[in-house]
Amino acid sequence: MVTVDRCQLLASVRVLDLAAGGADIVTRLLADLGADVLKVEPPGGAPGRAALPRLGETSIAFALHNANKRSAILDPASAGDRQRFLDLAADADIVVDSGLPGQVAGYGITCAELAERFPHLVVMAVTDFGTQGPRAGWRANDAVFCALSAALSRSGPATGMPVLPPEGIATATAAVQAAWAALVGYYHRLRSGRGDFIDFSRLEAVVTALDPPFGSHGQAAAAVRGGEKWRGRPKNQDAYPIIACKDGFVRLVVMAPRQWRGLRAWMGEPEQFQDPKFDTIAERFMAWREIGALLERQFATQTMSELVTAGQAHGVPIAEVQDPLGVLTSEHFEAVHASTVVELSPGVAAPVPVGYYTVDGEHAGFGRPAPSAGADDPRWQASPAPTREADEPAFGLPFAGLRIVDMGIIVAGGELGRLFADLGAEVIKVESAAYPDGLRQARPGDLMSASFAWTHRNKLGLGVDLRSPDGADVFTRLVAGADAVFANFKPGTLAGLGFSYDRLREIKSDIVLAESSAFGDSGPWSIRMGYGPLVRAATGVTRLWTAPPSSDDPSASSARHRFFDATTVFPDHVVARITAVGALAALIHRDATGSGARVHVSQAEACVSQLDALFVARAVAQTNPDALQPDSAVHRVYPCAGDDEWCVISVVSDEDRRVIEQLIGTAELHEWTAGRSPVEAAEALQAVGVAAAPMARRGDLLDDPQLTARGLYQPMVHPLFDTAMPSEIGVAPFGQIPPAPTRPAPLAGQDTREICQKILGFDDETIEGLISAGVLFTADAPPREGP
Repeated sequence: MVTVDRCQLLASVRVLDLAAGGADIVTRLLADLGADVLKVEPPGGAPGRAALPRLGETSIAFALHNANKRSAILDPASAGDRQRFLDLAADADIVVDSGLPGQVAGYGITCAELAERFPHLVVMAVTDFGTQGPRAGWRANDAVFCALSAALSRSGPATGMPVLPPEGIATATAAVQAAWAALVGYYHRLRSGRGDFIDFSRLEAVVTALDPPFGSHGQAAAAVRGGEKWRGRPKNQDAYPIIACKDGFVRLVVMAPRQWRGLRAWMGEPEQFQDPKFDTIAERFMAWREIGALLERQFATQTMSELVTAGQAHGVPIAEVQDPLGVLTSEHFEAVHASTVVELSPGVAAPVPVGYYTVDGEHAGFGRPAPSAGADDPRWQASPAPTREADEPAFGLPFAGLRIVDMGIIVAGGELGRLFADLGAEVIKVESAAYPDGLRQARPGDLMSASFAWTHRNKLGLGVDLRSPDGADVFTRLVAGADAVFANFKPGTLAGLGFSYDRLREIKSDIVLAESSAFGDSGPWSIRMGYGPLVRAATGVTRLWTAPPSSDDPSASSARHRFFDATTVFPDHVVARITAVGALAALIHRDATGSGARVHVSQAEACVSQLDALFVARAVAQTNPDALQPDSAVHRVYPCAGDDEWCVISVVSDEDRRVIEQLIGTAELHEWTAGRSPVEAAEALQAVGVAAAPMARRGDLLDDPQLTARGLYQPMVHPLFDTAMPSEIGVAPFGQIPPAPTRPAPLAGQDTREICQKILGFDDETIEGLISAGVLFTADAPPREGP
């Protein structure tokens, strides 16, 4: 077993954990970063300890999601323990509860009342739909979240049955968003003296952080997405083509013209593809059937390993479509200590992912196994952080006064900066004229893609050539006045520009550097060119995102593979939030100690950590099947009345089977749903306590009764777009933090002059000289007419 030293970024944070199910991932994430997390369990232990799948008496999910915590037993029926609970809450910083009414109710108080009694406390109630709204009482799980968030409607063959994403992704994504919201509330408390009550909805988190319908759709979609009215899944299922080879499959992600030219050279320079028009993504998409046929013949006699080596030599982004069984024990994961072997149950060991973070070059993650119930006294170990006296009024954006130098690109990098900008930070997007952000790529005639507008709202745009000495000097001056630098380049790129972490610390001793990359900054895979689709392929997620035999696309070739993850942006959006949590933890640590930190997130490790219970259960099933008691729950998609209409139904227990039989009589379930609309079927099943949901499409979310009741969206106006765009109102419904502003995303270099004048103190002559020399570049702001 690899021992992970306890991370200290959140060493002064006290977290009272009453969470269950997927919500205990929230507090595990805070524990990984050093928080003192005390799990309060009832006599006999939390019910989650028995959740399936199990190893003997040990729930795999509970064992993984409660590592690094302590456990105390309190009996809600005891007056003494009820007082002990209140005493613990009085000295805590964050309380996380889950479910309706939640465990807090057993102590005679609600979460909202707890926050009112202790005004310094950040109290989060994690529920499936929020505590209010027409669907607040519905049952949910991953399948329900994917259906209602519109993720299901974009997954699967273009026609026929849609394909459910791997179980666990939605729940883990919501947990990361919840951890971000809780830490934001805590940071605001440190600054304002005011705690908060956060009525957190997991559905809203999945809508905005998994595959947001109104958010960045990625680089390829920015270039080719149109307004076609189509009822099925996206027609282009091969934007990131998967090609069969001698021993499996490989995936290609060819975006930039130089990558296409590398692929063309690897193909032997076929004459029919020499036209420069094929440098564009759209033209290659239209010709992919012919390009793919050439590659299928070329790849058929070579192994995955041989093809990855050859592709990399030609500068072509490529990855094996790995079997998830081998990922945790792969050469790369073992080399970087991203996995460790843990005895989860007496006599049964399994490889487990360590966690999300590397801090200052060391993994922060799985250090102590989940404690036995009641292993610890009900008291705090951490010393509390000093908190200022509460100001009046308490409202305000928590990051006001923070300055972020944002070099983040495409989705994961761009979203990271936006998360801070939405909460008041001054985020300066640094851009190069020679290497523009991939999301800048827009359809012909458009100055900006919708993806860019969503991803970079509330930011300032600085255009500078960092490769010139004068440009490096401008950047140096910018860093000297900043709190943090964000980046998600290929490892070594920032250092190659002359700004390694050591150099950044020379400029600003307490700087925080928050980075993400496809495969991490060390290990055999770190040199690979990385995009989200390649990360999914290499980590086994693609093989988990697979259609059952009954959902063949009738329009596709019978030889087509069965993988349908090409239209998701996972893990980019959630990696942005994972990195944001780490960056904010580092800023909290800096404020407390005066020391900065470097936080790095590997997308590959994030993918596996998001699905940790699934990966571990599969590993145990292969090595020690007799020890595993699998989960017998069934989550399926069923046809409903209408054109391409579907609902999801989860049968989790014998009680579910009994009430379904009472509801539908002798009919088969698929026959019963076929005679009803998706909403009718779901409402009837929810009424008898069965988790079910209609499949929503993108446009449906704007009229969704639950999301509308809770005000998830606000209009975002941009002068380059004819209509206002729906945009999330914030990370969660805070009580003390106002909704996010919606200042328009800038054109490249739009704020160069203002930044140089007001922040760097340059005079007009200096600025114009740097512009004339090509060191800086500018763009005029579009006229502010808008919709």
